Amino acid sequence: MSADRASSHYLSGKSIVVIGAGLSGSAFVASLRNTWEHNLPFPEIAVFDRDPKGTFERRGGYSLSLVGNDVSGGLVALSKMGLLGNVLRNAIAGVDGDGSFKLWTSNWKELASHRRSPMDGIPTSSVRIDRKEIRQILLEAAQLDHDSAMHWNTRCVSVSKLPTGRLAVGTIRGDENEVKAMECDLVIVADGANSKIRDYLRPTDTLVYTGAVLRTAVSRFSGPLPDKVGRNWGFVLSSTGTSCFMSPAGETELQWAVGHFEDKTSTEICDVEHAKRVIQRASELGSHIAEPFKTIVSQTVPDTVMCINAHDKLPFRHSEIGTLPVVFIGDANHALSPFAGYGANLGLSDGWDLAEQLAKGGSLAEAIAAYDDISFPRATKVVTGARRRLRAGHSTGLRYLFFLVMLVISRVLRRILGK
Repeated sequence: MSADRASSHYLSGKSIVVIGAGLSGSAFVASLRNTWEHNLPFPEIAVFDRDPKGTFERRGGYSLSLVGNDVSGGLVALSKMGLLGNVLRNAIAGVDGDGSFKLWTSNWKELASHRRSPMDGIPTSSVRIDRKEIRQILLEAAQLDHDSAMHWNTRCVSVSKLPTGRLAVGTIRGDENEVKAMECDLVIVADGANSKIRDYLRPTDTLVYTGAVLRTAVSRFSGPLPDKVGRNWGFVLSSTGTSCFMSPAGETELQWAVGHFEDKTSTEICDVEHAKRVIQRASELGSHIAEPFKTIVSQTVPDTVMCINAHDKLPFRHSEIGTLPVVFIGDANHALSPFAGYGANLGLSDGWDLAEQLAKGGSLAEAIAAYDDISFPRATKVVTGARRRLRAGHSTGLRYLFFLVMLVISRVLRRILGK
């Protein structure tokens, strides 16, 4: 860094508003602290999240996958942040050979088992971790532990440019109706797939229904998890057009998810009876799957049941950053359906890459252009690939047989190549 750059930075003394304290938002703040030159004044940061404080801690049971065998993997980003060790210590499975990703037939015959070589410096290719654990790790690293920086239970509903050139973020606290404005110089939008700010600024850039519905919940056991699943995670495939995902969610908890192509259905779980109907429909769709499927579903915890109309969305570049300094990251920019299982990885990678480019860039326009050159092609590849796999995983007839043949060929090639 030059002497001039060492004494100043275009973001020093500026204020940044981050909308959303999920994985991508908190990863951005943690990464910016990690990459920032310590002798430079750090920007003033305010983070807004629509949930009350502690809500994510009470939402237990669901785990997510973080991978380390690809440059875009979440474990790679966490390693750059200096958080990998903490994450591995809190992982549910995937550390020290404890479990791996698998594909099973409906009779639980193993079709494939992925133990790919991790990137240099990463000890494992994939782990499962409770989503609330990884979020807590990121929030602590972001140092969002004082009221002036973190604003819980606050919705952000608008972003507009002021005559001064600064931005005004419209916020609503709790159950209040009054919209209050907060001024800043840069806005990072990380409020998820159903982004209110994307709706406000990009009303035609909407989510696309993938055609599949996901019914999912967590089952709790009094003892060890069923042997057929154990500490592994992955998909049960069949020629019926129904898929089923299984993953450990704790020592005695297992997450299941049944997917099926169909018209959109009601997703709001209004009461216990609605939850029972969702469970019953999942049981019917998965009736061809051998035990322990039926036993697993019978142990479902009712208040964990969700029914999701799966959507996704291709990414976009920030072509108007010069006139409106607003950057969208994670699902707010490029949403993945829950079938993809890669959204957390992209969100973490976005958080690190944006922070790194902002820290070392000579100007905001230069930094965001460099960030887009990394994030846009990466997300495009992942979203389009996830769409292909979604269709293949729910295929029937000849398409399903072709899918099986390709799996066998891929498995043989990996053995030959020693991968």
